[in-house]
Amino acid sequence: MLHTLHTANAHQGVTSLPSTTHSPMDMPKSNYHDQSSITPGEIAVGVIIGRASEYFDFFVYAIASVLVFPSAFFPFEQRLEGTLYAFLIFSFAFLTRPLGTIAFMVIQRRYGREVKLIIALFLLGTSTAGIAFLPTFSHIGFVSIVILALLRMGQGVAVGGSWDGLPSLLALNAPKQRRGWYAMLGQLGAPIGFILAGGLFAYLSYALAPSDFQEWGWRYPFYVAFAINVVNVFARLKLVSSDSFARLLEQKELEPTDVVEMMHSQGRNVFIGALAALGSYALFHLVTVFPLSWILLSSTRSVTDVLVVQVIGAGLMIIGIIASGVISDRFGRRTTLASFGLLIAVFSGFVPMLMGGTLWQQNAFILLGFCLLGLSYGQAAGAVTANFPLKYRYTGAALTSDLSWLVGAGFAPLVALGLAAHFGLAYVSLYLLSGALATIAALSLNRALEIRD
Repeated sequence: MLHTLHTANAHQGVTSLPSTTHSPMDMPKSNYHDQSSITPGEIAVGVIIGRASEYFDFFVYAIASVLVFPSAFFPFEQRLEGTLYAFLIFSFAFLTRPLGTIAFMVIQRRYGREVKLIIALFLLGTSTAGIAFLPTFSHIGFVSIVILALLRMGQGVAVGGSWDGLPSLLALNAPKQRRGWYAMLGQLGAPIGFILAGGLFAYLSYALAPSDFQEWGWRYPFYVAFAINVVNVFARLKLVSSDSFARLLEQKELEPTDVVEMMHSQGRNVFIGALAALGSYALFHLVTVFPLSWILLSSTRSVTDVLVVQVIGAGLMIIGIIASGVISDRFGRRTTLASFGLLIAVFSGFVPMLMGGTLWQQNAFILLGFCLLGLSYGQAAGAVTANFPLKYRYTGAALTSDLSWLVGAGFAPLVALGLAAHFGLAYVSLYLLSGALATIAALSLNRALEIRD
C-alpha cells in the first residue's frame, strides 16, 4: 500500500522530506521520519470507501422514510402526513451532525484520531443496526417513534464524528493542475451508495409480497448497512492509523482547533462555504428522495419502476462527477460550480412541467436532474475550503460541510413535499431556485472579498 517517498514525489507530486544517507540512530528524533508516504491515489480510495459506506446508510434510511416508515411508525396518519413526519425525523441527523463534529474534535485532541474514529463508526453501526431491530408502532406505540428519532440523531452525531480530514488532505496533496479531478473522487461515494441502496430496495420490493416487504423485508438493507460499516471501520483505520497518514496531517497542519477560536477567526469563510454548495445540495434531495415520495403519493407507478430509473440516474451521476473533474481543471472549481449553479436555476423552472407530467416526463426530470447533480456536486465539497489558513482547515472544512448539508439538504425532502402537496409544484421550483441563487451569490461574494483582501 505504501510507496517510498521519492517514488511518491516522482509520480504523484506529494511533498516529502529530503532523503538522507545517515542512519536513523544518528538523527535527532524530531527530524526522523520513515521512508514511506501515502499517495493521493491511496487517499482517494480511502475517501471513496468511507463516503460510499456513509451514503449507503444515508440512502437506506431515506428510501425507508418513503416506503416503510409512514405506515410502520405513523399508521395513525394519512400517507402524506406520515411521510412528512418521517421526513421530519430524517432531518434530525443533519441537526445533530455539527454537534457530533464538535464533540468528537474534543475526543480527538485528548485521545487521538483512531479512538475518535472507532467510537464514531461504532455509534454509526449501532444506530443503523438499532433501526433494523426496532419494533414498529403496532408493537410498542409512540415509544417506537421516540427510539427512531434517537437512533437517527445518533447517526448524525456519528457521521459528524467520523470526519477524518481525508478530503482536505487529498486537496492539499493532489497535483496542482489536477485538483479538480482529485476533488471529485470523494464525491463518487454518493452515487455508489445510492446505486447499492436503491438497487437493493428495488430488488426486495420486486421479489417480496407487499406484506412481507412491509413486515420484515425492509429491515434487510439495514443489516447490510451494518455489515458495510464493519468493513469501513477496518479499511479506514488501516489508513488513518498509519504513521505516514499521521505525518502528512502534521506536515499540512491538519489538526483539530478550538471551534470558538476558529469561528471567531474564520466565521466569514464558514458562512460563505456553507452557502456555496447550497444549490447542489438542495438538488441532491430533489432528485433522490423527493421524486420517489411525490410519484408514489400522486400516481400508481410501482416502487420498483421508480427506483430502477433512479439507479440509472445515479449511473449518469457518476459520469457527471467524472466530467466535473475534467471541466474544473480546465476552467477552475469556483467557475465550474457557479456555472452549474446557473444551470440548476434554469432547471428549476421545469419542475412543474416534468414532475407534474407523464411517466416519461417524470423520468426525464429524474435522469436530467441526476446528470446536473453529478456535474455540480462533483465540485461542491470544499469549493472555498482553500480560504481557510492551514491551522483552521481541518475543523473549518468539517463544520462547513456540516452546515452546507443542514441548510441545503437537511429539510429539503420535508419542505419540497410539503410545498408540492399544499401549494403546488411551482413552489418547489422557487425552493430550488433559491438554493441556486444562494450558490451564485456566495461564490460572487467570495470572489469580491478575495479581490478586496
